[in-house]
Amino acid sequence: MAFNNLTEFLAMGTHGAYVWSAYGFSVLALIWLVWNTLSTRQKTRNILRKRLLRNQNR
Repeated sequence: MAFNNLTEFLAMGTHGAYVWSAYGFSVLALIWLVWNTLSTRQKTRNILRKRLLRNQNR
């Protein structure tokens, strides 16, 4: 599919709203997954670090 200008490309015929909202939701989901993974990793590392320190002091 060829587009003559940027406006036609963004409109994607009559499907532009669906296409760009799908891209938007996908990007948001990926950002949330990365953030959630990094957050969980940091929390887990802190818990394990505290547990290790507690066991070393025994």
